[in-house]
Amino acid sequence: MPAIKFTLLIVLWLTVFYPVLPQLIDAWLNHSDESHGILVPLICLYLAWQKKDRLAEENAQTSLTGLWILMASMAIYLASFAGSVAVVSRLMIVTSLIGIVLFVYGRRIFKILAFPMMFAFFMVPVPESIVGMISLPLQLFATDISAFLIHAVNVPVYQEGNMLYFAQTQLEVAEACSGIRSITALTMLSVLFVYLLEFTLWKKVVILLSAVPIALIANIVRVTGTGILAHFFGAQVARGFLHDFSGMVVFIFGLAVLFIEVNILKKL
Repeated sequence: MPAIKFTLLIVLWLTVFYPVLPQLIDAWLNHSDESHGILVPLICLYLAWQKKDRLAEENAQTSLTGLWILMASMAIYLASFAGSVAVVSRLMIVTSLIGIVLFVYGRRIFKILAFPMMFAFFMVPVPESIVGMISLPLQLFATDISAFLIHAVNVPVYQEGNMLYFAQTQLEVAEACSGIRSITALTMLSVLFVYLLEFTLWKKVVILLSAVPIALIANIVRVTGTGILAHFFGAQVARGFLHDFSGMVVFIFGLAVLFIEVNILKKL
């Protein structure tokens, strides 16, 4: 029976990927910029559950394509795990699961579940190599705009690169403040909105394209607020706010702006 085959393969799948799952979960729980990742499996399960009626109408048909995907994913996983390439190992969690579903249930059922399964790629944190390449330009951009805004509210500040100097303290706009992970989180939300909303094509394109600018604006608000806090309350208070709370604040701010945008598009 397909259900028994699927259950056995999932047990084996969990056993094989057990060495990398704790680190992935740790990244979700202990890094505020990756905290959106813990929502992704729950969202995927919910979206799949919504398809239960359509799934009940289809018959399972084994697909050898899924078997090849599963075997290739396992081979790549073993090589990446041996080489300590974390991002590839984590990506193979999703691709191997795709292979299992396609192998056991066939293309018709996989087509129904395609979006929930592809959406699962958002649970993989952005690799540090990509963060390192993109973060510096984003850091400087956020610092430039934030310095201008801080000046605009009559707070004296001197900028040098990604450093902000105040009368009694200084603040570094570090890599964590570049906004790249906020871009990932809000892109995830915009993709979900586009899938769920029955909008015309141009409205969906607007939502997708707006994710990056919204994330950049949210991050500038984060850095500007942190700078003002540093001026009035000292760097220690500002850094505590920045690392402990502001990542979630940026996410909530971006989510609110996306909701406003969606409501505006509904009225057009």
